[in-house]
Amino acid sequence: MAFAAFGLDKYAHDLVFQYRNDDRETINQVHKMRATVAYGLERFWGEQLRLEGRKAQYWADTWTKLVHIMAEADMTIPNHDDVETMANALWDSQIFSIAHRKVTLAILTQLCDCMVWWTQRYKPTANIGNNSGDDDE
Repeated sequence: MAFAAFGLDKYAHDLVFQYRNDDRETINQVHKMRATVAYGLERFWGEQLRLEGRKAQYWADTWTKLVHIMAEADMTIPNHDDVETMANALWDSQIFSIAHRKVTLAILTQLCDCMVWWTQRYKPTANIGNNSGDDDE
């Protein structure tokens, strides 16, 4: 497969921007997303089922964006509503090859890394009201 820029940073920005004004717990889900990547795609996908409200929606929107990104690379990721069907599809190498799984995990890792960066950029600085002009915190 040839390299193509998929605009991961732009996708990450848009996801974070959409949730930037939510409560701190929702905003910080991105750190949990990044940590969950290490446990595999099925666990990442499943977190949206465990959570509620905006937190669950943030995970679901991130998964949906990953599906879109991978479709741009001509790779179809299983995306079902049913837990058993979804888990089986992600684990079945006839449906979703090991090579595609590895590439998808790498892309998800990078997407989450970008999201962490944007989350940090949109958090208010600790010195609000300090007119020193130093905004590098």
